[in-house]
Amino acid sequence: MAGIIKRFGDIMSANLNALLDKAEDPEKMVDQYLRNLESDLGKVKAETAAVMAEETKCKRQLDECNEEIAKMQRYAEKAIVAGNDNDARQFLEKKQQLTSKQDALQKSYDLAHSNAVKMHEMHDKLVKDISDLNARKDAIKAKMAVAKTQERLNKIGNSAAGAQNNMSAFAKMEEKGLNPEQAQIEAFYANIRG
Repeated sequence: MAGIIKRFGDIMSANLNALLDKAEDPEKMVDQYLRNLESDLGKVKAETAAVMAEETKCKRQLDECNEEIAKMQRYAEKAIVAGNDNDARQFLEKKQQLTSKQDALQKSYDLAHSNAVKMHEMHDKLVKDISDLNARKDAIKAKMAVAKTQERLNKIGNSAAGAQNNMSAFAKMEEKGLNPEQAQIEAFYANIRG
């Protein structure tokens, strides 16, 4: 009983797959794949813009911090020249705090820059892939048209072979019709054998 159910399931699965294969139009599938890639490209472009904006923000913050560090150094030097050691010490402490902040900002910028480079590479690869697929799409469609034509020719060839068989059978019947005595003899022998 289990064997019968398994065989029935296999037959149904095979029939369903055959039906899906017939329904799947390769030309339409290629167009759908390209539409999906174009949609993905739009998402990658939006994400690339966001990542680049983050990189720009991190770079600006790092540059501002570097400028503040340089400014605190200049102020400390001027305070020392003016003989104001107390102010010089405060400027150097502020510079030290900014230097700690600078390390964190540098790490953030390095990460943002790395992400931006990766997004550019992903974008460029996707653009190239879409371009390649568009170039190959026409070749695929041409091959499919040739395959459909070949399939129609094969069907016509099969029909012609069937017509040839029918012509042969018709000729045999015609032969029997033209020679009634032969048909009677064959019928007589058929009755004796049967």
